[in-house]
Amino acid sequence: QVQLVESGGGLAQAGESLRLSCLHAGRTFAGYGMGWFRQAPGKKRECVAVVDWYSGVKYYPATVKDRFTISRDRAKDTVTLQMNNLKPEDTAVYFCAVVNGVVDRGETILAGVDVWGQGTQVTVSS
Repeated sequence: QVQLVESGGGLAQAGESLRLSCLHAGRTFAGYGMGWFRQAPGKKRECVAVVDWYSGVKYYPATVKDRFTISRDRAKDTVTLQMNNLKPEDTAVYFCAVVNGVVDRGETILAGVDVWGQGTQVTVSS
């Protein structure tokens, strides 16, 4: 069984950076890619980054483009989300996920998910 183990969440001030990590454990990766999602109280869950596991092609919505960077290390079966210039509106629970496909709409990213991580809290103060 696949298990996603997330780490790196915490507190940051506006303008600072955090790096989230996700370990894909349990079996050999067999999906399309990996992604990160976030959900704040009272808001819909949104996709903030996707990376094709094999080609390395990356997708971001407009809200985080040029601030967030997703990377995967195929040798270590890990994916990271580097978050720079954090804003209070980035505050949310962030989820790692195995993604089965992606549609890039520019303003938003749509992605199907096969496996979810448990989530890690990111809190950004002003």
